[in-house]
Amino acid sequence: MKPIIKKGAILSVVLFLLMQLYQPARNVEYGQVSPMHFTKLYKVPAKVQGILQTSCFDCHSNNTKYPWYSYVQPVRIFMDSHINEGKENLNFSEFGTYSKRKQQSKLDRMIKQIKSDEMPLASYTMMHKNAVLTSESKAILLNWIEETKDSISANN
Repeated sequence: MKPIIKKGAILSVVLFLLMQLYQPARNVEYGQVSPMHFTKLYKVPAKVQGILQTSCFDCHSNNTKYPWYSYVQPVRIFMDSHINEGKENLNFSEFGTYSKRKQQSKLDRMIKQIKSDEMPLASYTMMHKNAVLTSESKAILLNWIEETKDSISANN
């Protein structure tokens, strides 16, 4: 092997190992559920909660269940960017801090994204096969979201 290639390979391995030292704080509430959490504000049936937990909460709440590969950089950096972007768009843990109008808007957006198969993201379901929404789970979720949205309208 040429000396420059050998040095480049060694440098790459050293840099990769050094990257592993960077382990930022995790998006975990450690068993605590905020009083502003979506499931504390609305009566969420067990089936719906299961679907949300499996397909939505990892990226859209303050409590992510991290897989083993989240300890490997740069995978973790990529995951954190998805989680931060997801929480910026919709955070179930802080849903109660949204105005009623914003809550309805978020629910409308959820309906559109679920119907158009935009959510959950394909990049997420590729690694989390159980997060794929079946036609049955979609129907359950969409019906419940519609009912919840209607109840918010009725209370305004």
